[in-house]
Amino acid sequence: MDDSAARLFESQAATALRLRQSTAAQRRLKLTQLVDATLERKDALLEAASRDLSKHPTETILTELLPLLGEAKHAIAKLKRWMKPHRISPTMATLGTTSRVMYQPKGRCLIISPWNYPLSLSLGPLVSAVAAGNTAILKPSEFTPHTNRVVADIIKAVFASDEVAVVEGAAETATALLSLPFDHIFFTGSPAVGKIVMAAAARNLTSVTLELGGKSPVIVDATADLRSAAEHIIWGKMVNAGQTCIAPDYVYVHRDVADRFVDLCRSTIAQRYGDSDAAIKSSPDFPRMIHRRHAERVARLIDEAVQAGGQIACGGTADADSRYVAPTLLRDVPPNAQIRTEEIFGPVLPILTFDSLDTIIAEINAAPKPLALYVWSKSARTVQAIETNTSSGSLCVNLCLQQFAQHNLPFGGVNTSGIGNAHGLFGFKAFSHERAVMSAGPLSALELLFPPYNARKRRLSDLLIKYVT
Repeated sequence: MDDSAARLFESQAATALRLRQSTAAQRRLKLTQLVDATLERKDALLEAASRDLSKHPTETILTELLPLLGEAKHAIAKLKRWMKPHRISPTMATLGTTSRVMYQPKGRCLIISPWNYPLSLSLGPLVSAVAAGNTAILKPSEFTPHTNRVVADIIKAVFASDEVAVVEGAAETATALLSLPFDHIFFTGSPAVGKIVMAAAARNLTSVTLELGGKSPVIVDATADLRSAAEHIIWGKMVNAGQTCIAPDYVYVHRDVADRFVDLCRSTIAQRYGDSDAAIKSSPDFPRMIHRRHAERVARLIDEAVQAGGQIACGGTADADSRYVAPTLLRDVPPNAQIRTEEIFGPVLPILTFDSLDTIIAEINAAPKPLALYVWSKSARTVQAIETNTSSGSLCVNLCLQQFAQHNLPFGGVNTSGIGNAHGLFGFKAFSHERAVMSAGPLSALELLFPPYNARKRRLSDLLIKYVT
């Protein structure tokens, strides 16, 4: 990358200062224009997603357009309330003062988005950045050039480049951008790259929001509605061909219902995509891997799992030339198989059996904290045990993936699965500085305690200890 991005970054400095004074109405207008520009290019976006990921238009609408438009319209409706400073009650030690919290834009922001959902994971964070009154530079993945072209067109239609701009390029472009002293960085991607982003941000003491991945486990107990579980889990696993950060990564199924669950998963795949490998491969409803290298990687995970002792219950085939990996169910995969420790990010579902809930809770706790944890059960006791004794970015009961569309909930991970939250108010706060503002009142109790100290002031200070503690 040449120094054009650095010049672009510098050009946004004055705009960032000006936007501190922007009103809710001005920000809402920009978000409304963003919605309109996106809808005007709906057909172009659907075509781009088909070319980049071989996605069916309906799936692109459901997984890209709807989450983005929902995020934007939610912010438009709530922004005036979010921006309003809120009063804070005085403490005993601050009687006579008034306090409030106001939200200021952080300033110049960098949004680095991935290839798996190139529309919603670039413009979704931008909604929060604009709602909070910031400038932004977007760095999309180089692996989705067709979608990037439409996204750049949307941005140019709504924003001047000194407010929001798109900078394209590969890893060296991201590295150059990360060297600049942004006021906030929002990154979505793998934990490995997230560590690089965090290290780069630390050099400038830049705050970060990291939306990372992780092996999101699923628990299906003996009380679960197995048909509903199979239908939802297969949908969550196969949408975007498994290339979803909150996709179910592997399933623990109670031994008593495991065979029935596998049969239902197998029949669900057949009903949706075809009952043979040829039928599935020709189905317009089943997407592809992002590129040949990723298809080869997922195929190697399957082969290595089988070599380690795992059994293929469905699928198992791959064609790297066409970026195709079949919907695959694996059983009896041993713990030492690579697929048990590495995030799959493909349409492959290891199904493991269990007898004791305590055992699998211990296994989940021994692994890095996942971005999501899913449980299918009719037992309130089981759900409570999982809720209390595990940690994950989100916990979903008898559903999956839908938490991404709930804009009133925080979306984020824990430790290796992410830092900070996005969506709705939480996204607005991620791109805002919560500034404490405190003002003196007409009467100041503190003045009663100024030096020189005497016996009366000692008694007053002792009273403060009594009432404060």
